[in-house]
Amino acid sequence: MDDLLKTIGDKLAAALPGAILEQTWAFGELTLTVEAARNTDVLKALRDDPAGQFVSIIDVSGVDYPEREKRFDVVYHLLSPRLNRRISVKTHTDEETPLASATAVYPGADWYEREIYDLFGVLFVGHPDLRRILTDYGFEGHPLRKDFPMTGFVEVRYDDQEKRVRYEQVRLNQEFREFDFLSPWEGPPLPGDEKASGGSRQ
Repeated sequence: MDDLLKTIGDKLAAALPGAILEQTWAFGELTLTVEAARNTDVLKALRDDPAGQFVSIIDVSGVDYPEREKRFDVVYHLLSPRLNRRISVKTHTDEETPLASATAVYPGADWYEREIYDLFGVLFVGHPDLRRILTDYGFEGHPLRKDFPMTGFVEVRYDDQEKRVRYEQVRLNQEFREFDFLSPWEGPPLPGDEKASGGSRQ
């Protein structure tokens, strides 16, 4: 546990009553679980606090837990260059409840939130340009949801002969195989192998 981060976490919990639901530690880093409606308040406080100055957003990640009522975790990873410390801010949401976009606090969150919207379907209110960023035009569904079907959708490719984009049913060109993970170099010894491995000499 880092005493400096603990002090920052406790100070934040006192300054924003009800916003911090939990403080957890892993690998020497602090994760703050926050109320969904207060996530931007917490992010702004961490950025503007003179003792912390978490002015840099490193990443925004999403996690899907389909068995939970609020199935999605959205995690903002922040860095303080002044302190050389990291803090994660985690909030929970579901398929229909949008989160306030962090772009007003950290403009660099723009593309990260678009990726989470595209791949998980999490909505962000106040985002300047919330549209798909990685999947193809007209793609249905969100690929990183753990209930996303693996077959039955179309794939998109550009046809050089027709000079246009074609939509076709997904085609698995290779049958499923079970691999034993035995490398060709790990198979039975061949004549002469003992010379390469420094074995006995005649």
